[in-house]
Amino acid sequence: MFYDFRWIAWNVGKIEGHGVMTADVEYVVNHANRPYPKPIGNEKWLVIGSTRDGRVMQVIYVIDADETLYVIHARPLTPNERRRHRRQP
Repeated sequence: MFYDFRWIAWNVGKIEGHGVMTADVEYVVNHANRPYPKPIGNEKWLVIGSTRDGRVMQVIYVIDADETLYVIHARPLTPNERRRHRRQP
């Protein structure tokens, strides 16, 4: 299933500050593998996955009333986070 995203200057600027592009985020979310997406509370969802070029990143979003995804956070994983993520079943 492919989702629609709502991008505004605020969330685009926030992810670009982490060296992430909207296309990277959309790819990670739209190609999520189990157990993602997973709820993390306060109506927020988490996805950890790889971009087309193999960078592993985390994305946190909320779902708007019209079913679009509004990204509130996205960044590459740190080396320690990548190691922990690889060890998870």
